[in-house]
Amino acid sequence: MDEFDPWSPDFLRDPYPAYAALRSQGRVHYYAPSGQWLVPQHADVSALLRDRRLGRAYTQRFSHEEFGRTAPPAAHEPFHTLNDHGMLDLEPPDHTRIRRLVSKAFTPRTVSGLQPYVRKLARDLVSGLVERGGGDLLADVAEPLPVAVIAEMLGIPEADRAPLRPWSADICGMYELKPSEETAARAVAASVEFSAYLRELIAERRKSPGADLISALIAAHDEGDRLSEQEMISTCVLLLNAGHEATVNSTVNGWLALFRHPEQLAALRADRSLSSTAVEEILRYDTPLQLFERWVLDDIEIDGTVIPRGAEVALLFGSANRDPQVFDRPDDFDVARPENPHISFSAGIHYCIGAPLARVELAASLEALLDGAPNLRLAAEPRRKPGFVIRGLEELLVET
Repeated sequence: MDEFDPWSPDFLRDPYPAYAALRSQGRVHYYAPSGQWLVPQHADVSALLRDRRLGRAYTQRFSHEEFGRTAPPAAHEPFHTLNDHGMLDLEPPDHTRIRRLVSKAFTPRTVSGLQPYVRKLARDLVSGLVERGGGDLLADVAEPLPVAVIAEMLGIPEADRAPLRPWSADICGMYELKPSEETAARAVAASVEFSAYLRELIAERRKSPGADLISALIAAHDEGDRLSEQEMISTCVLLLNAGHEATVNSTVNGWLALFRHPEQLAALRADRSLSSTAVEEILRYDTPLQLFERWVLDDIEIDGTVIPRGAEVALLFGSANRDPQVFDRPDDFDVARPENPHISFSAGIHYCIGAPLARVELAASLEALLDGAPNLRLAAEPRRKPGFVIRGLEELLVET
């Protein structure tokens, strides 16, 4: 347990040896600094993601007092109103109803129809990078691609897109362990501003529907059920935040892994048919979402340890994706890895609804960079973001 320190720069640089130590020492560990039970092994993480004795929320069954928890501060209310009406933090029956309605709008056909736009945008972004002789792969390619795609999908006008990434970054700061009051204040401000913007945009789409996801969400219905305005706002924010955070961080984490394993980059350049397995390996090897939390709604037992109702479980995705019980040579980066049951998109009822789109985006940017920048190389040692839960880089400077 001494090696697990999510606030240590050394741990954040490379958490994987600490995960290996956790796995070797047992299936569950109580971590007092965060007040969580850490679950590091793939089989347990996978099973608990599907276990209905755990939930992303508890207020559907208990009051804060009954659950032994304190209600969030009143000053944080705008963030929680926004967050708590999205699928990610809802449990059945509300989760079931909202996911069913969103699925009517967010269809495989919708994702398929976006593919030409995604590929063209990726090629254009890479062309700009090459013309400049290099730059920041994060700011120039990894970030603008998924933000533009989800904004296009939602129907957010191009002129309105500049605040989307800052709003998202400020809101996602609340998903880190023990966020500061300064982080909370930024998240609250972003929640207020983003919600106000979407409320106006939804009102416009009610008057003049378009061929976009917001219009489709307004129209979606099932046996008389419709999304409330707050559910639509929360869904749009969730789709934007989840729809690009993982893709941005997977892209830069993946390219850093390729640069540090030149033989794998050479294999990928030589055989473009490896792109699909490379995408899955990028998602596994340096997982963009390292931890996913669950509340214990009814007592559970793991390897003889009873975890009581009211406790919080931290499912360590980054550790599960390096578990030698599941992955051959788990610490090797292998773009041709044939069997890859990673859990980077979660599992169970909260499996990522945007996983097909994320895969399309990752493949498009990977192939555009392989084709358009065949001599792409690292220009400087990158800096890690200070967060643990969402794992990414501050920048990734490259030369072409």
